[in-house]
Amino acid sequence: MMRIGYAMVLALLPGMAGAQAPAVQGQPEIQRPPAAAQAVGVAHTVRQIPEACTRIEGHFTGQPDAPYAMQLVRTSAQCQPRAMLLDFAEAKPDEAGGWKLNDRIRIPAAGCPDQQALVEVWRHPVAQPLTRDGQGQVRVYLGEARQQAEAGRLASLPAFAVNLAVQGKPCQ
Repeated sequence: MMRIGYAMVLALLPGMAGAQAPAVQGQPEIQRPPAAAQAVGVAHTVRQIPEACTRIEGHFTGQPDAPYAMQLVRTSAQCQPRAMLLDFAEAKPDEAGGWKLNDRIRIPAAGCPDQQALVEVWRHPVAQPLTRDGQGQVRVYLGEARQQAEAGRLASLPAFAVNLAVQGKPCQ
């Protein structure tokens, strides 16, 4: 296994100019080995975030100025998100702000062993007191939810933010 430094950040999420470089401190909540090497132009699923009804899809572009591109794809039109997906540059997630590094996904380039995409998923949990009924089930009643919404007392939703960086030497 080859170790690649954090020195070179070549690409960020589209529209995320000014996003921070990936965090080098801390271990993510999810531990995983590097993904399978991906060829240029082959779209692949990086990760799904079911709570936000989102799938992260990426591909190596072969372009030296932006060697990896990814997009956030809604999983289903019927899916009701239970979490928000925020812009990384605006959210500025860090552990001091209550964010947790949830996942760090490394995707090596098949034709360029010195290059890899690094996708970090940050999670901002919120305390959601869930009361259980006599059967041990959490129930949400439409009338109560409507009253809370009208009174402006909706519970906060958990949030996710995704950052992309490319590490290693650019390929020729």
